[in-house]
Amino acid sequence: MAIEFKARQSVEQVEEGSELAPKFDADGLIPVVTTDHESGELLMHAYMNAEAFRRTIELGEAVYWSRSRQTLWHKGATSGLVQKVKEILIDDDQDTVWLRVDVQGGASCHVGYRSCFYRKVPFGPEANKELVFTETEKVFDPQKVYGDAPNPTKL
Repeated sequence: MAIEFKARQSVEQVEEGSELAPKFDADGLIPVVTTDHESGELLMHAYMNAEAFRRTIELGEAVYWSRSRQTLWHKGATSGLVQKVKEILIDDDQDTVWLRVDVQGGASCHVGYRSCFYRKVPFGPEANKELVFTETEKVFDPQKVYGDAPNPTKL
């Protein structure tokens, strides 16, 4: 089954029509927000290129584009923490994707936490204080899962 994206022809088509016509940025990417399908908890933010978006639709599992490694990234292919897609939504002007997923194994973050958003940033009167961890227990040990593989995050 070949997934076909339609050419973007009008605002009406994109905003009110039933055709999937995603808008990829100058680098060929579209941002993706991924949440737990039951709780709504924000798990991660990533990007897809057209191939990753097509593969996600075809497989029913999250496939992203790794900007640091410049390659497709089938979430969980190495760790076993696959994100099974329950729903794919696209925003009004079709330039952002929202995945609602069931995470096999309970974690989405390569650091070992459930969510990639595991620290709060102090603000207001608390500004300039240290980050506050919202998760203190890791779901898995990244060293055991990934070994000496290079960290996917570039500094």
